[in-house]
Amino acid sequence: MQKRTRNILFYSTIIGGGALFMYWIATKGSLLETDRNVILPHTDRTQWQEFLHTIVLNYSEPLAILLAQILAIILVARLFGWLANKIGQPTVIGEIIAGIVLGPSLIGAYFPEFYTTLFPEHSFNNLKMLSNMGLILFMFVVGMELDLKVLKTKVHEAIVISHASIIFPFALGMGLAYFLYESFAPLNVPFLSFALFLGISMSITAFPVLARIVQEKGLNKTKLGTIVLTCAAVDDITAWCVLAVVIAIVKAGSVGSSLYTVLFAVLYVIVMIKVVKPFLNRIGELHNTKENLNKSVVAIFFLVLVASAFSTETIGIHALFGAFMAGAIMPDNKSFRHVFVEKVEDVATVLLLPLFFVYTGLRTKIGLLNEPGLWIVTGWIILVAVMGKFIGSSLAARYVGRQSWRESLIVGALMNTRGLMELVVINIGYDLGILTPEVFAMMVIMALVTTFMTSPSLGIINRLFPNRHPHTHLTPRQVEGTFRTAIALGNAYNGKLMLNVAKTVFESMRNFLDVTVFHFTVGSNVNPMYEENFYEENFRPVLSQAEHLNIPIHTEYGVTDDLEADVVRFVNEKQYDFLLIGGGLSLSEEPPFKEASIFKNIRWLNGLANRLFRSRIVFYPSMLMKDKTRYFVERSQCSVGIFVNRSFTDITHTLIVIRSEADQFLLRYARRLMINNQQVTIDIDDVHELLYTSPLLSDMYKDLQEKFSNRIKIIGNRSNRDSLYTHYSFMLISYPSWNEMLRINADEFRKIPSTLIINKKPSRFTTGYYKDHSKFSD
Repeated sequence: MQKRTRNILFYSTIIGGGALFMYWIATKGSLLETDRNVILPHTDRTQWQEFLHTIVLNYSEPLAILLAQILAIILVARLFGWLANKIGQPTVIGEIIAGIVLGPSLIGAYFPEFYTTLFPEHSFNNLKMLSNMGLILFMFVVGMELDLKVLKTKVHEAIVISHASIIFPFALGMGLAYFLYESFAPLNVPFLSFALFLGISMSITAFPVLARIVQEKGLNKTKLGTIVLTCAAVDDITAWCVLAVVIAIVKAGSVGSSLYTVLFAVLYVIVMIKVVKPFLNRIGELHNTKENLNKSVVAIFFLVLVASAFSTETIGIHALFGAFMAGAIMPDNKSFRHVFVEKVEDVATVLLLPLFFVYTGLRTKIGLLNEPGLWIVTGWIILVAVMGKFIGSSLAARYVGRQSWRESLIVGALMNTRGLMELVVINIGYDLGILTPEVFAMMVIMALVTTFMTSPSLGIINRLFPNRHPHTHLTPRQVEGTFRTAIALGNAYNGKLMLNVAKTVFESMRNFLDVTVFHFTVGSNVNPMYEENFYEENFRPVLSQAEHLNIPIHTEYGVTDDLEADVVRFVNEKQYDFLLIGGGLSLSEEPPFKEASIFKNIRWLNGLANRLFRSRIVFYPSMLMKDKTRYFVERSQCSVGIFVNRSFTDITHTLIVIRSEADQFLLRYARRLMINNQQVTIDIDDVHELLYTSPLLSDMYKDLQEKFSNRIKIIGNRSNRDSLYTHYSFMLISYPSWNEMLRINADEFRKIPSTLIINKKPSRFTTGYYKDHSKFSD
């Protein structure tokens, strides 16, 4: 206390003394103004008006405008990206639409004053430069996402499919240019330049977007997914090389004069692969963890990135090709790439890349397409793009890769995804003066449509060509008594505990325990490079625990934007008998958001108000079942167990709550517990004395007493239930009983032990209690 008083006194003395000294200096200094003709600015504005005037002046500074633009762009881009995910589309679709919304096509057309205030004409150059830096960093990441080792193993098959998916749309694009050139090409642009750019625009596949769609659809671990990713990677490399040649020809004016540019480009690639790559590989071997990847090492790699981008921009094949190449030659070590991408990706994709989308939107004037004829031309562009890419890829996959029609069409649908890469190409064409504003707007719409149609196309293909699962019926092991349990893994530590619970509660002599542990990462924009790391981080402790417990387990990993629906779909399609999930927040903690009684007499309005302020809470004392948990319980076709971890160690002294005859299944779990672990003792909280009055429950309890007389007992009703729970290491209760007890007195659950709440549903095979109720199965 004395120390605190001394500190306050010292602080007051320093601040007060300093303020008095500054006031004395200011007073004395004002006397020095005599005979200096100091003129103070005079204004007729009030102090408030003067303040507002200062705000306007400050906003007119380039930095303030740029910061306001970044703030608006990120907010709108994230909003539209979230909306796109909600309708099953990749985030990039929402971000492209966000750019168009903020541009002259919508905001500029209907709110011109706001538009010119946020995006004054003189600010476009700053936005362009910053968005280009974002693109350079993004292309660097795209290059690092390519797994060149995979390309080597699948390269022959992938090259044919990929190049067919380039040459077919390229040829159709040049053919379309023949009909569009006279009406839509700029007057000073030769036909070859216009045709080449229209051809390359039709040929692009967006590898990053495609990789995320493949990942989200769960195809990445399949042969088909590997082929598609390899084809897209080869497509990306080839398309960027072709684009470099096209840019060289366009800038040089003819094929002959572009040969020098192409020659220097080839020399640049050779130097990067033969000289720079070995040097970087050596550095990557020595610095492949966060601990030893220091600032000096990071600086070397960024210098390579900038030097590579500068070289290709100077040669004449665009800085983005250099950034892509720099990423592709980064050390092959996945651990290093993961660490380095983490340093770059978030800044590039969250902060800088949306600027490019909006900059594209600012240049896209859909209002220019003000005649039916222009929309017909747009339709032809979309049709040629889809026909070329979709059909070219599908036919090549069918006749070269020897895929089924279903798989071939999936390859075509995925390769037709254009996304961000298309925007990059058409922006380059626009900057070079090859594309008019009208054609640029048409191409942006084509990029949107071809990306948007990917997910619906996959859905249609799956409906027309359903994947015939050879084991849709019950396997012999299931009929014999295999108990198939799915454990939803939220975090690695909780997964270990749930494995212990599954081993003790579910395993019996007649039920072979078959466990699948699965984990879904939320967010379809998760970098595919992280998947292996996420898998390793989440499953290593669980696999180790499974080996310790002698439980053979399977693991499943996926990426999703709709966690609840995909979990339910997973357990229902695979016909599991039990879903075990974690119960969320510790009940001993105070809830972050408490029930409000804003509208006491209007229950639905009060419920809505509370939902808005605590939308993601799963467990808390006043309403413990919430959102995800309730969804799993209601939609799953199997039994669901919610494990509430309250410093769980093991299952010894156990409490089982019986409130109705429907809770009879808990007595079967009691039997299993005592068979599997000789240390387990069980107390039954017979709330309504049903073990005495119900013939069914009475017979079951007597059978248990005969076999485990000294390890099971009824504790009866107690007035002080708070002290009841402190004696137990584990509790079993049914989901209906849990909800009923919550309704009566939620506060008594503050002191519960670790608990398994079970919502029982009929099993697909006969297990447990025999029909005469006189015995159990073991």
